[in-house]
Amino acid sequence: MSSKILIFQHVPHEILGTFDPLLKRRGVRMRYVNFSRGNVDSINLESYDGLIVLGGPMSVNQLDEYPHLKEEIYWIKKAIEQDLFVLGICLGAQLISKALGGEITKSPSPEIGWFDIKLNNEGKEDPLFEFFDENQKIFQWHGDAFSIPEGAVNLASSTNCPHQAFRYGQKVYGFQFHLEVNHDLIERWLDNEVNESELEKHRPHMDIPQIRKETEQYLGPLQVLSDKTFALFLKIVGVVEKEVKLKSR
Repeated sequence: MSSKILIFQHVPHEILGTFDPLLKRRGVRMRYVNFSRGNVDSINLESYDGLIVLGGPMSVNQLDEYPHLKEEIYWIKKAIEQDLFVLGICLGAQLISKALGGEITKSPSPEIGWFDIKLNNEGKEDPLFEFFDENQKIFQWHGDAFSIPEGAVNLASSTNCPHQAFRYGQKVYGFQFHLEVNHDLIERWLDNEVNESELEKHRPHMDIPQIRKETEQYLGPLQVLSDKTFALFLKIVGVVEKEVKLKSR
């Protein structure tokens, strides 16, 4: 039987990116949920193997403005309690941290563009980061940062952000960085009217021509790393390759 996962999505332009074709090749069935669009049918977590929580422009600290985030935190807690695998990207990682008792604060300096991620000793030993160099150039887009929740392990940092990745137990990971980006997704973020207010807010902290130039330089190696790491993630959490049945003659 193929695996089935939940995906919490916050805005149309924050998507699975390079992770999507890999999941489809594995025959994984996906259900997208966006609580901000209104009432969500009851979720039976026993029907799912895992949960992926995507990014978004809102802050976890805006719970009054975005009350649906409270629902997400509730379901993230439940998913962890029921031993589903959970992966959070950017805002998703911050929501997981919050669900586990962590705190979300403003970053000393927002990171938007290409930045070095440095694995610490725990990150070097973590099976998920087998294909990472000790210093790895990865795309970033965040103004907030998460703390490492009690019981979780800090895995990586950057110059301006001491917590870039964490693991809780064996099947829960949070990434502050965007391993999933491709060229179209980066362009969508840089040149999108829907994203205009966020772009304006962060404009003092980024150089768009420089980001585009560095994208040409760094995106190819990142996509190779992305494919290897997401495949490794699925192996670690037990999502096996889909069997291909040959037609009988």
